[in-house]
Amino acid sequence: MKKKKISKTRSKTKTIKVDYLARVEGEGALYVKLKGKTVQEVKLKIFEPPRFFEAFMRGRKFSDAPDITARICGICPVAYQMSSCHAMENAIGLRVEGELRELRRLLYCGEWIESHTLHIYMLHAPDFLGYEDAIRMAKDYPDRVKKGLELKKIGNEIGNLLGGREIHPINVRVGGFYKIPDAAALEELGRRLEKARELAFETVDWVKDFSFPDFEEDYEFVSLSHPGEYPFNEGRLVSNKGLDIGIEDYEEYFKEEHVPHSTALHCTLKGKPYFVGPLARYTLNFEKLPPSVQRAAEQAGLSPECYNPFKSILVRSIEVLYACEEALRIIGNYRRPVSPNIALKTKAGTGHGCTEAPRGILYHRYQIDHQGDILDAKIVPPTSQNQKRIELDLWKFISAYAGLSDEKLKWRCEQAIRNYDPCISCSTHFLKLEVERT
Repeated sequence: MKKKKISKTRSKTKTIKVDYLARVEGEGALYVKLKGKTVQEVKLKIFEPPRFFEAFMRGRKFSDAPDITARICGICPVAYQMSSCHAMENAIGLRVEGELRELRRLLYCGEWIESHTLHIYMLHAPDFLGYEDAIRMAKDYPDRVKKGLELKKIGNEIGNLLGGREIHPINVRVGGFYKIPDAAALEELGRRLEKARELAFETVDWVKDFSFPDFEEDYEFVSLSHPGEYPFNEGRLVSNKGLDIGIEDYEEYFKEEHVPHSTALHCTLKGKPYFVGPLARYTLNFEKLPPSVQRAAEQAGLSPECYNPFKSILVRSIEVLYACEEALRIIGNYRRPVSPNIALKTKAGTGHGCTEAPRGILYHRYQIDHQGDILDAKIVPPTSQNQKRIELDLWKFISAYAGLSDEKLKWRCEQAIRNYDPCISCSTHFLKLEVERT
């Protein structure tokens, strides 16, 4: 259970602490200091221990990367697998195209469906409907929650078919897959996806009637952008403030730093916070959505741009609908590849990969030697990229709503954090350790 404390002093300074954030993936806390109605300090505290994935990747074979990085997250393992595959293929000069590329997009559709649906129904909807948690919400909305769980299950079924199992898939490899499904299995999956599409439309229709706080900021959105498709695996990194770079230039623009109150690194773009995830993808790539999904967004009250983070739950529901439509398109056009993978030729090199995890861009960089051993690794997950933006949003949000009662303010702060669907465990990978001895 989370514990909340409020302390007041004679100087009218008020401190709000949320010792354990509820309904986020991983463990974190929030610290807010107010003097009157003036915000003096906001800290999103990440206190999970570093997990050192980048460090223990060193010395492993480059072909091990997809299986190892999949263990970083149980909700979005495909994102880690895909970013690692693209980085390794970039290092050895390999491109995966055609049906194998389409199957990768299909696998990503499954991850978006299951991850977004989990967030919408289990983690975020209770905030908008006034419930402490999804269990209490389910008592009043049993049919709606059952449909949400069915929708999530269909996303997991895609992962099971293409990934070999629902959690931490084992069928993904550099160069493609170990095994590919036959047409009959995909046809059966397609029938299930027809049901998923119906449920996704219902989800959009349900979420659009939530009450969203009036809160917008002039964000710098960052996402992948591809000339011919809504982004999953490939593209250039772009922003609404003029950024347009190749993946290999990521580290020239984006820098990580350690802050005392977090075991997760904070990332900035040219020294400034930025915003990744569904709102960024949607705003920067709306025209790439199929007409049916664009119409659904417009009927739900969304314009082609969305700057209200509280509406992220609505944009996620639009992306679930898109993932269903894209999965059905891929299955409808499927032609079984001759081979499940492309033969690999090892060579020394440095490779960069970036794909769109449900929560935003996920960057990987690896250096390998001529034997295929990993010499160095860098992984930058979406939540660490959003941390500074979350803190800044909280600062401004609290300033506008400081007149609320303590309980309502705490609840609103937690809801604001959940707008980003933070995966805190994914953000605690590696810290530079310095020891001073005398």
